Amino acid sequence: MSLLTSGVYRAGFVNSLEVSLEASLIPGVIGLVVAYALASIRHPVVQRIVASASAVLANFGGVNLAFIFIAAYGTTGLTTQWLSAVGFNPWNHGFSLFNFAGIVFIYCYFQIPLMVLVVTPALSGLKAQWREAAEGLGAGPFTYWRRVGLPVLAPAILGAVLLLFGSAFSAYATAEALTSGSVALAPILIGNFLNGNVIAGQEHIGYAISVGMMIILLVTTVFYVLAQRRSQKWLRS
Repeated sequence: MSLLTSGVYRAGFVNSLEVSLEASLIPGVIGLVVAYALASIRHPVVQRIVASASAVLANFGGVNLAFIFIAAYGTTGLTTQWLSAVGFNPWNHGFSLFNFAGIVFIYCYFQIPLMVLVVTPALSGLKAQWREAAEGLGAGPFTYWRRVGLPVLAPAILGAVLLLFGSAFSAYATAEALTSGSVALAPILIGNFLNGNVIAGQEHIGYAISVGMMIILLVTTVFYVLAQRRSQKWLRS
């Protein structure tokens, strides 16, 4: 335990937690807005198209995604060249794909669609009778969402954000391909030790880090299951 709380190993966990928090909260908010807009449209064709696209994008990651973003947003990427042509090069204003902000930026690509997939059923489960009853009692939109909508959706939203957190915390291939292992994240450290890229014969350190990750993911999973149970209780009533 003392090994995991010192030096680069502690930094790996701290960095992974920071990246996971940012890569769950930011896509969580954006995905919730998209899912709410989708649920408000109530057009079956549009909903099926967005759901299908979200399912594909949510499962697209790894090395291929890293190379696509480098080709699009790298220093000589296509999008970067287009922006430079109009007088704005993001790399001249602090943007980079190869740091923590860049990792979060790429993670948003598959985290936002995942949030849409997970939270859309909960938004669709809000009954019109609840809004009608609230309006009949004189409640406006703000009061309805504060007293009815958000309390009902809170467990589902919390569960979705926890799912995003677990997804970002355990992601490996995208960050490894993007940074070549130069960023201290817990999954990258595990890969370095198990592959012998640092010092041969220290696989036990990788195993110890993986146990720490498993504990964090286990706690996340427990809270996710509890949130899902509470969400289903409300939406089935």
